[in-house]
Amino acid sequence: MTFTEIQKRAAAEWEKLQKSLRPRILVGAGTCGKAAGAGAVLKAIDEFLARQGVGATVIQVGCMGLCYAEPMIGVIKPGRPQVIYGSVQPETVGQLLSDYLMNDNPRPDLALGYIGDGKVDGIPNLFDLTVLKPQVRLVLRNCGLIDPENIDHYIANGGYSGLFKALSMSPEAIIEEIKKSGLRGRGGAGFPTGQKWEFCRRAPGTEKYIVCNADEGDPGAFMNRSLLEGDPHSVLEGMVIGAYAIGANHGYIYCRAEYPLALERLRLALKQMEEYGLIGDNILGSGFNFHIKIKEGAGAFVCGEETALLASIEGKRGMPRPRPPFPAISGLWGKPTNINNVETWANVALILQKGAEWYAQYGTERSKGTKTFALVGKVERTGLIEVPLGITLRQIIYDIGGGILKGKKFKAVQTGGPSGGCLPASLLDSPVDYESLTAAGSIMGSGGMIVADEDTCMVDLTRYFLTFTQAESCGKCPPCRVGTRQMLDILTRIVQGQGKSGDIEQLERIATTVKQGSLCGLGQTAPNPVLTTLRYFRDEYQAHIEEKRCPALVCKELITFYILPDKCQGCMICMRNCPVEAINGGRRLVHVIDQSKCIKCGTCLDICPTRFSAVVKVSGERIEVPSEPVPVQKAEGSAQD
Repeated sequence: MTFTEIQKRAAAEWEKLQKSLRPRILVGAGTCGKAAGAGAVLKAIDEFLARQGVGATVIQVGCMGLCYAEPMIGVIKPGRPQVIYGSVQPETVGQLLSDYLMNDNPRPDLALGYIGDGKVDGIPNLFDLTVLKPQVRLVLRNCGLIDPENIDHYIANGGYSGLFKALSMSPEAIIEEIKKSGLRGRGGAGFPTGQKWEFCRRAPGTEKYIVCNADEGDPGAFMNRSLLEGDPHSVLEGMVIGAYAIGANHGYIYCRAEYPLALERLRLALKQMEEYGLIGDNILGSGFNFHIKIKEGAGAFVCGEETALLASIEGKRGMPRPRPPFPAISGLWGKPTNINNVETWANVALILQKGAEWYAQYGTERSKGTKTFALVGKVERTGLIEVPLGITLRQIIYDIGGGILKGKKFKAVQTGGPSGGCLPASLLDSPVDYESLTAAGSIMGSGGMIVADEDTCMVDLTRYFLTFTQAESCGKCPPCRVGTRQMLDILTRIVQGQGKSGDIEQLERIATTVKQGSLCGLGQTAPNPVLTTLRYFRDEYQAHIEEKRCPALVCKELITFYILPDKCQGCMICMRNCPVEAINGGRRLVHVIDQSKCIKCGTCLDICPTRFSAVVKVSGERIEVPSEPVPVQKAEGSAQD
C-alpha cells in the first residue's frame, strides 16, 4: 500500500467519524484520568446508553493536560462543537447525558468549554480559558482529541507525512532541517539535536542504533508518560525519521515498567505501523529497513542517564561510564548510537511535517520551540502544560496555574526534577529557557516544575530531594556515592534541631565537590537543590541552626503545640481525638499537652473549633501554660454549641 493510499484510507475513516449521525463521547482515559475515576465514569456512560437505548460512539482518549479537572469527558453531537466537561462523577453522568443528548441542554453550568467550529451558547471556547490561552500546543496537539489506539486518527491529522517527506530527502538534508529548526534535546541537557545526529551519522561503521529514552523518573513528572499514552505515533514517527537520517536499522524504546498503559499503547502502535508498512523492511517501498524493540526498565533513576540506559539495554547493571567516547561514537554494543528523549522525538516528527522555519518561529533566539512541563505542587491548576520557551515563571504559575492554593504566598519553584534548583519569588519574571535557568542555578531537566508556598520549609524540601537522589545513586563514583550521603546527613541533623556552626559552609564544600567530581549527570546535578536554597534561602538554614527555629513551622523536632489557657473551653474534642493520648483535661477544664508524649501530628490544631482557636503551633518560642488542667476562666461556648 502506498502512503497516498494509506492517507486516503485514514481520511475516509476520519471523515466518516466526523460526519456520523451518532453522538460521540470522548473520555480522558490516561493514567491521570483513570486515577481520578475515569473507569467508573466509563462504566456509568455505558450503563446510561444501554438503559436509554441511545446509540453513541465512546472513545477513550489521552490526557488533555487539565489534570486538576479530571475525570474529563467530551460530548460531540452531530454538526456541533465538542463540549468538554470536567470533574465528572459517575453519579452525575446520567443527568448530564440526558440533558444534552436527549433534551439539547449542554449544561453550561458544568461545562469547561467547547472545541471546534461553531459556538455553544453560554460556554466559552476551551482554548480561551486562562489555563490554555498562554499555551502553544505543538507536541500535545493530538492528546485528548484523537484515539491513541487508532493509527488512522493520527494519519488523518497529518501523521507520518513527515516520514513520507523525509524518505524523499537525503539524510544530510534531514539533519540540516533539524539543525535549522533549532531543536535542542528535551531530556534536560539541551544539546542541539541536529548536531548530535550529525556526529552519529558521520561516525564510522555500518551498524548504528536509535534509542528513545522514556525512563521518566523525576518525582512529580509525567510529561513523557502522558505523551506516549495520548499520541504514541508522534514519537515513533520521529524515531523512524531519525533512524533514516543517521543510517540506523535497529532501535529501542527504553520505558519504565511502571508505565503499563504507555507500554500497551506503544506495542499496539508498533503493530499498526507494521500493518501499514511504516516500520520493518522496505518502509513505504523506500528500501529502508528499521525495527524497534521495547525494553522495560526496572525503575532505576540513574538509567535516565544515557550510558547507564545503554548498559541496562545490554543486560548489565545500569551504571554510567566515563565519556568520551560518547554514545554517538561508541554506544550500544560499542556501535554508534543516537539517544533522544520522548518529547524530542515527537518534535522531530512535527518539524518534518511542518518545516524548520515554521517550528523556529516559537521560542527564543537560542531556545526554539515549546516545552512541556508537569506543573504540580501548591498551585490551583495542576497538570501537563506546553508553553513556548521564553515564557516567564510568573506566567506559568499565575496565569496557567491559577496562582497559589488557598491564596497563600508563593515561596519557590523547583524546575528540573530532584536535580533541579529552587528559585525564589525575586526570579518569577525570569524567562524559562535553557540559559536563564542555568544562570539561576537550576536546569530545564525533562520538565518537572514543583511549586512551593509559604508553608514549605526549604531546608526540609532540600532534604527530601537529597533523600531521593542519594537513594538512586548507583554508587559507582565516590563523589556522588559518599557526597550525597554526607549532605543528606547534615540536612537531616539540621531539620532535627541538631545543626551546628559550620554546617552551611560544609554543605557548600561538599556540594561543589559532588558537582565537579561526579561521573554522570545525576551526580553533577544532585547538589542543585542544596546550592540554590543556600543561595536564595540561606536565612532559613541560619534560623534552623542558630535559633533552633523552623520559620515555616514544618520540622517536627523544632515545633511545639500549646493549648492557650485563656481560649480553651474544655470541650474535650482535642483530647478525644489525640492519637497518643498526650492531652490531659476534663470538661470545663483547660487542657494541657504532655510534651513528652506529643508526636507533633497537628491533630489538635486541625480539630480545635475555630471559634476557640485554642491550639497554637510555634517554633523557637516557649509559651507559659499550666502544667496541670485548671478550671476554664471564661466560657465562650460549650461542647454542644
